[in-house]
Amino acid sequence: MRIRAHKSIYDPVHGPISLQGLALELIGTPEFQRLWGIRQTGFAHLVFPGANHTRLEHSLGTYWVARRMVETLRLSEREQTLVTAGALLHDVGHPPFSHTLEPTMEEVFGYGHEHRSRVLIEGTADGLADPTLPGLLESAGISPATLADLIDPIPSRRPSPRSSLLHGAIDADRIDYLQRDAYYTGVAHGAIDAVRLIDTSRLARGRLAFAAKARSAVEGFLVGRALMYAAVYYHKTVRAAELMAQAAVERADGYPDVAHEWLAAADGDLLAELGHDRSETSRRLTHGLRVRQLHKRVTGLVELTGPGKKAWKRLARDPALRRSTEDAVADRLGAPPASILFDLAGLEPRDRPEEDGRTIALVDGRSMEFPFRGDGPWRQLARLGPSRDRIVMYAAPRWREAAARWARRRGEFPI
Repeated sequence: MRIRAHKSIYDPVHGPISLQGLALELIGTPEFQRLWGIRQTGFAHLVFPGANHTRLEHSLGTYWVARRMVETLRLSEREQTLVTAGALLHDVGHPPFSHTLEPTMEEVFGYGHEHRSRVLIEGTADGLADPTLPGLLESAGISPATLADLIDPIPSRRPSPRSSLLHGAIDADRIDYLQRDAYYTGVAHGAIDAVRLIDTSRLARGRLAFAAKARSAVEGFLVGRALMYAAVYYHKTVRAAELMAQAAVERADGYPDVAHEWLAAADGDLLAELGHDRSETSRRLTHGLRVRQLHKRVTGLVELTGPGKKAWKRLARDPALRRSTEDAVADRLGAPPASILFDLAGLEPRDRPEEDGRTIALVDGRSMEFPFRGDGPWRQLARLGPSRDRIVMYAAPRWREAAARWARRRGEFPI
């Protein structure tokens, strides 16, 4: 009789995580092992020194949560294998420093990390000489395309019940990262009632829902997620470092061609490449990240109502125009390129269904309700966005005061 290999990995958030069969094989692939070198929270460690956890740890945690959920929902063995494999592989397409370089990836490849995960799983990634994931999945009876659809849903298709376990307002991914990021940063906002959410998960009318008795746990999740964005993910210093890293890549010699390989690297490899780049701007920004000499917040705009609104939105849609505008402002101050950087994340939609809770269903017997659909406190909390400001300007420390004077004179659009 063949003895199946079995291993336990000890996790500080969930305790022992047991793996066997396909899961054990997947974590040994080069695509998965690369996640050791990618920090889960980008540059948050420059503000929260404990935040050195990786995408690999998070992927294992998401697997653990997903496995608990599929067991609670009593899915078939095949469905359980598919969902848990998706949980393990959902982040294999992340660029270095996680979401930091997502805008750069979209400019270079034309898609984000979820679609990058798809091409890795399907084995269609450019330059991937020996893809291991497709063959491994097929040998386990799983279609790579089916798994890719679970991780990177096709918008035109109606989502399946299993896809909501990885792509929902409350899902295995979010349940893990809120707890994990709170644990490593020391910020208590992410201390959600995960056990309650998992144990009360239900499948009703073809979608993931939660028992009505778990309403307080759902509310705690929504509040915790919003507060973690404000306190950690969009902390002004974290954003400064992320913008510097993005600017270093986008101003490298040979960009965007050189970025194809860099976006498949790990954090340390990318910094090493940038530190020796022929672009003086990229080297200077990288040195600032290494020694924590970061750009400083200059000013912010809460709302955009004047003629500058269209101009800012043009910059958000056109990365090359944004860079040239940033450098034009720097030039007028007598500063070197990339001394001025714009944070335009506040222009992203603030009221998306998957973010504000309106798609969350609570069930009690045969009745189903959507208590967070109304224009109440939950929608208002979501509308706050990751930052209170729509636009933020950052400047290299030497040029901060000059940039502040310039911004005051120019009003809504400083160019």
